[in-house]
Parts: sequence; C-alpha cells; structure tokens
Amino acid sequence: MAKSLSSLWLKSMRRMGKVQQAQGRRLFQSLVPAVAASPVRRAKPVKLPRPKAVKALRKPAAPPARAVSGLPGTWQKAYFSVPAAGQLAPARRMLYWLYLPAAASPAPRPLVVMLHGCQQTATDFAIATRMNQLAERKGFAVLYPHQSATADAHRCWHWYQRATQEGQGDVRLIAEMMAHVQVKHGLDPTRTYVAGLSAGAGLANILALRYPGLVAALGLHSAPVFGTTDSPMSAYRAMQHGAGAAHSEAARSFTAALPAFPGMPAILIHGARDAVVRRINMAQLTEQFTIFNAAAITRPEPVVRRYPARATGRHPRHAYESATYYAGRKPHLVSCEIEHLGHAWSGGDASVDFSAPEGPDATLMMWTFFAHHRRPAAG
Repeated sequence: MAKSLSSLWLKSMRRMGKVQQAQGRRLFQSLVPAVAASPVRRAKPVKLPRPKAVKALRKPAAPPARAVSGLPGTWQKAYFSVPAAGQLAPARRMLYWLYLPAAASPAPRPLVVMLHGCQQTATDFAIATRMNQLAERKGFAVLYPHQSATADAHRCWHWYQRATQEGQGDVRLIAEMMAHVQVKHGLDPTRTYVAGLSAGAGLANILALRYPGLVAALGLHSAPVFGTTDSPMSAYRAMQHGAGAAHSEAARSFTAALPAFPGMPAILIHGARDAVVRRINMAQLTEQFTIFNAAAITRPEPVVRRYPARATGRHPRHAYESATYYAGRKPHLVSCEIEHLGHAWSGGDASVDFSAPEGPDATLMMWTFFAHHRRPAAG
C-alpha cells in the first residue's frame, strides 16, 4: 500500500511549487506508517475525571526560563502523566510548554491551547505564530502540548484514527492536561480556547467537540474535514479532495449521538493556494459547524466581508474574504479564505517552516474571536 500511495502522491506533487512540494511530501509520508485505526463504533460522550485527580509526572527540572522569543514572561517545560488502562500498565505522559505573562493579573487568566502541525515542535509553533508575544500584551496563558517522535516519527497528531475521533488517545490526554494546568496555575476554566495548524488543527477540532465543557471557542488553520477518515489513505483523500457528501452526514451523526452538545464557536482560516490541505476542506468544515451550531446561529446567511491586499507599510497582507455567522450580535462562526496563501500560518515568523510573514495576522484574528466567548462554569 505504501508504494502505491507514494506514487499517487508524487503524481499530484508535480503540479505544486517547490516549497509546498517538500512540505506536502513530508506530511503525506507521515501518514503512511501509522497503525490501522480501530473499527467504526457509535460515538459516545467522553467524561473527564475531576481535575484534582490529575497529577503531573514531575515538576520542571529547572526554574522557569525566559520564553524562546526573549519575552519577560516565563516559558516552562514540564511533563504531564495519567495512568494507562490497567493497574500494572505504565503511565502515559506528554511533554508540554507553558507561557505565563510577566504582569500580575487581578483575575484568573484565560488559556489558549496551541497544537502544532507535522514536522513541527511546540517551540517551533510558538515562534511561528508569535502567540506568546500576543499573550504578553493581552494577559493570557498559552499551553503547547508536544507530540513526541516516539509516538510519530514526523511528530504528527493522529487526527484521522477512529479512536482519536471518539475522544480517546492523545485527545483525552491533552484534555486532562488542560484541566491540570488550569488548576495548578489558577487559570479561568470558563475562558479556555484551542487552536491548531494542519494535523494540529484536526486534533484541536476533535478536542473541542469531544470536550466542549472545557473549551469556550476553537481556532482552526489549514484544517482537514472532521469525522470522515479512518486510515492514512482516507486521510489523504480528504486532505486533497474533501469528503464528498460524507462531511454533512458525519456532522449530523455527531449531533444525533450527543443531543446535549452545547455547540462550539469557531474561526476557520485557510489559504486559497494550500496544496496540502485543499480549500474544499474549509468549505466542508464551515458547513459542519453550521450544523454543530444550528441552535445558536440566529442569522442563517453569513455576513461576507472582503479585504484588499496591502503591499506597503509595516504589515503587508494578502487579500482575503471572511464569512461570519452571528448569534445575536456576537460572531459565532467565521470562515476566512486568504488569497495566495499556501500551507502556512498567516502572518507568522518566516524564520521557521509552515509560517508565512504576509498577513492577515491569524494569531490576532483568533484571539479577537476568542475574546467574545466564555463557557458557562460547570455546576
């Protein structure tokens, strides 16, 4: 199978530019050696243990260091662990980085969880998105779970596996990590947001949908369609061609299986020239989120806005178009397509891969959207 998939990939890659060709090949190769997914089962709601039962494996070995960008806040490295199934099974653990702004906060801080893409590390993603710089200005904490090379040689999250889509594996581990970090650092549990790029966006989507009590809003950049894959080959087809009619059925099946699902505010950002995860994925994700949020959206037709390109000044940007669905006067679902952008974080740091310096600034767009939303406190 690997040989035939590689041939299929190389044929399509001849039509791509050199930069996206290298990126796409690495991403696709990361899918091939993955273990086959478990059989399809009916989706079930997933419940988390109480946060006080979650424990960190160990404290950071050294005092918190300055962030990779030289910001005044702290950049903490730690491991999080939960017991695996069975009393004799070893604990599952995951490395994470946490940025905390330097200034004191009179109220509990919000938390933004950032999930990197394939061929990236947590520190790469922090540099690429400049999320720590924005966190220092706006006063929120940022959590970066880190996929190990042991779990996946290309550091990809396995968003396409059926068990992952049902909220298990890395999704459950990260959800429990979030609950632990909230309690340990006194963060605001009603203002926790999740964002990701590419495979990280695929996992962020599942995390928010499976644990909506933890997540107030979601940001997806270059994300694959939700809930229609169960193998590397089907993941590749979705990334390149979308899911056909299966995307709407997957969304309806999800809401039917979870009638108490409270909805999930989301902002979706995608490059019009993305040859790795093609733009049809955002179109189908937009339709899926109108289904997930049908009870909240009060205006069935979106408000469409167009922004021209800007080639001069301090912040040049590509032209882009946004479509916003409102819940009353509050933006509840935003889809944004950026002209001339490939498979990269818009408005990011060009010194790292999968990051484009031209705007619009996806980091600021996501935080501006997140700031409108708060999840009601449990109980």
